[in-house]
Amino acid sequence: MPRRIQSGVMTAALLALALPNATVAQGGPPARPGVDAPELAALGQYPVGVADAAFVQPQQADPLQGKDSPAITDRRVTMKVWYPAAKAGPGTVYHAAMTGETGADVAFTVPGLATPGAPGAKGRFPLVILSHGYGNTPEALSWLGENLATKGYVVVAPAFRDPPINIRTAAAMAGPLTRRPLDIVFVAAEAQRRANAGQGPFAAADASRTALIGYSMGGYGSLTAAGAPLDPGMADATRGALAPYVAGGPKQGDIRIANLKAVVAIAPPNGVRGIKTWAEPGVAAIRVPTFFIVGSQDHVVGYDPGVRTLFDAEAHVPRYLLTFREAGHSIALIGAPPEMRGTYWDEDWFEDAVWRKDRLLPVQAHFITAFLDRYVKGDVARAAYIDGLVPNSGDGKWPAAPAGRVSRFSPGAPDATLWKGFQPSRAVGMSLEFKPAQ
Repeated sequence: MPRRIQSGVMTAALLALALPNATVAQGGPPARPGVDAPELAALGQYPVGVADAAFVQPQQADPLQGKDSPAITDRRVTMKVWYPAAKAGPGTVYHAAMTGETGADVAFTVPGLATPGAPGAKGRFPLVILSHGYGNTPEALSWLGENLATKGYVVVAPAFRDPPINIRTAAAMAGPLTRRPLDIVFVAAEAQRRANAGQGPFAAADASRTALIGYSMGGYGSLTAAGAPLDPGMADATRGALAPYVAGGPKQGDIRIANLKAVVAIAPPNGVRGIKTWAEPGVAAIRVPTFFIVGSQDHVVGYDPGVRTLFDAEAHVPRYLLTFREAGHSIALIGAPPEMRGTYWDEDWFEDAVWRKDRLLPVQAHFITAFLDRYVKGDVARAAYIDGLVPNSGDGKWPAAPAGRVSRFSPGAPDATLWKGFQPSRAVGMSLEFKPAQ
């Protein structure tokens, strides 16, 4: 093992095992929020287990292979599964890699709360499919997978094996455009099947309560899997691989997920590099509540037009738009691991130019928790954390709040308009908008 990677592994292991209460700001597991995190970012009642799994879907078109047409091959999708555990364990260190500046993979490690193979907690828990962005890995979203598992969710995070992101050709893009929605639908269906059969780490999942979370390219796949019809132009963009699944195609109805209750779309693209992804009515065809999250300076997928356009267009369901003002695209990944801080290119995968990452992630965990608890678990009390808030976070007031540094959380309405669950000096720089179903 190279000295640099070996040193990173030892450091991460010590932090994960010797400092179980360390926050992401101190180099500990990213799922554990810091002291300035909003209320619902806190870890839940369950320890966390993690398992590796793999599904194989036979006879799939692969536009990254084949000379004259996509090759037909068996598609193997590996994944991390985070689940509520029966008792706490020592944690783990995740090993992953992402494309570096030279085009070669850069290996990195992430300390985790989860214990591999830990016995599962008793009960049935909602199923969440967590989909990463182009060139990312499930481990880079471990903060969310682990955090939700402590709160009673089984989180399945596929690894999509994208081409290196520095290969910016139409041929390379054809692979992720094809496989994201198809893989998400396949993984969800197979996870539901195994949940119903009581198999492996999926046994505790409740297939009747399923949600999707997708970041960037994973957001495109999740919104498509939730019902946004693919544009016919996607057939040519994928060497014909998506031709049967586009609007009007013979397999259009195959892109669907049973028992879908909610979608979280973090920085999803509204079109990919000039390619129109969805046909009319676009995201207006989605029929489950949706929570959009984006930075106002996201120059990868765009803000307005961009994600705001999607929020406005999804007219037939309750939907939310959380905006981090001045944030860019890299809002959903963990803070840059030590191994990814050697060059600007590597660090830029992870870090935002303005916002602390250990601030961005807990705020998202807070709102995603409230949203999923409300619409997937049916906990109506969580509505107070997302409904009826003043749109601009800085406009909220809490007249009864003590002076000085106050760590108490705002109680919300009727005593305060300061966002419920936020500390008085921490509800700044954001907006949260809501639109009901029309």
